[in-house]
Amino acid sequence: MIPLAFNLFYAGENSLGANIIEKLNLESAQFEIRQFPDGESYVRVDSEVANRKVILIANLHQPDHKFLCLAYLCETLKELGAAHITLISPYLPYMRQDIRFKPGEAVTSRIFARYLSGLVDKLITIDPHLHRYNSLDEIYSIPTTVLSANRLIADWIKQNVNAPLIIGPDSESAQWAAETAELVGCPHLVLEKTRHGDRDVEIAMPDISHLKDHSPVLVDDIISTGRTMIQTAQELRKLGLKTPTCIGVHALFSDDAFCKMKDSNIMQIVTCDTIPHKTNGVSCSPLLEDLV
Repeated sequence: MIPLAFNLFYAGENSLGANIIEKLNLESAQFEIRQFPDGESYVRVDSEVANRKVILIANLHQPDHKFLCLAYLCETLKELGAAHITLISPYLPYMRQDIRFKPGEAVTSRIFARYLSGLVDKLITIDPHLHRYNSLDEIYSIPTTVLSANRLIADWIKQNVNAPLIIGPDSESAQWAAETAELVGCPHLVLEKTRHGDRDVEIAMPDISHLKDHSPVLVDDIISTGRTMIQTAQELRKLGLKTPTCIGVHALFSDDAFCKMKDSNIMQIVTCDTIPHKTNGVSCSPLLEDLV
């Protein structure tokens, strides 16, 4: 029996959930999730799930108002006799708080991992923010599969950018910049960033005058406030390089970040469709073929 898929991408979002169901030849589940007038959640499963393998395809950015419904659904599926629950979450939240930076802070990556591990049997995600963790196995107690969008991004760069120079705006982006550059077959460099606050960053630029004939491509896993990429783009222009293109795997874009990036000296902003956004230009659905 083919797995039963629950597409939890919200109405009006992009078609990644539907594409995954089609590519994996899954059966679409019938279910309802809505809110009562008082704000509490209503969850109902109309498909037969007993003894079946279940796939949840969930868009978990801005997770605080989504996670509780996911938990209710998972517990209901277990009560109804689901044999196995796999969660496909293209963006995995709560990975950046991976250390107690100040006394008394919650290390939410570990707490979230513990909660999620108690709800599903397997997790599949794309480019989680593994900075201080070597793998998800350090905090998740269930089997996990980590996919990378680097090859898809590299293909986009090959098709759209002449003489690219891949730039990682900080040490946390080094892994994406290096691998992407290797796949493209072009030079790369990683800059040094000093963060003075959530929205205050300082970028140290090396001498790259010998690379002025290249087209800078800033590559990172997450675009949130956009300050790092804006600051880097400005510094590159001061050095006489071409207007850069910015590519991010996950388009978080907090507050007015996208508008500020558009208004800055950036040629193009491209993201993967792990999080629905108007900048989505790289589809990640090919990564998920034959995985389930």
